[in-house]
Amino acid sequence: MAGTLTVWKFRTETGAETAATTLRELAQQRLVTVHDAATVSWPAGAPKPKTKQLHSPTGAGALGGAFWGLLFGLLFFVPLLGAAVGAGIGALTASLADVGIDDSFIARLKQQLTPGTSALFVLSSDAALDRVQEEFRHQTAELVSTNLSHEQERKLREVFAE
Repeated sequence: MAGTLTVWKFRTETGAETAATTLRELAQQRLVTVHDAATVSWPAGAPKPKTKQLHSPTGAGALGGAFWGLLFGLLFFVPLLGAAVGAGIGALTASLADVGIDDSFIARLKQQLTPGTSALFVLSSDAALDRVQEEFRHQTAELVSTNLSHEQERKLREVFAE
């Protein structure tokens, strides 16, 4: 399945949930096709973030709970591992590279997602960017990562620029 994986970071622990609500509304209006999505919310002072897979209005998630569990495990819960376990994780993460998730993606997110912030992870397609931009105009988000080409990413950043 072709799609765009984007990760949006919010400066508050509730920003991603607010954006997820907006995203659901846009999907119901058929302004974007959401194949799968998840949120990460990290309350200030909490030892680890809360994660939640969003349920797609079109049925079962395209990536599923195992995907989000692996991704969030790599980001937040996996300590330094022994070589044997690390090799097994490496084999699993190699398949994630197909959707733009590699070591640099993981490292960048680990650095960006900190206590007091939140993030929205979205696998989508067919977005009506002008209408999506209008709906998100009052929500401040930073595009942390995408599997779009550099030119597509530049255009997306322009659409969401303040």
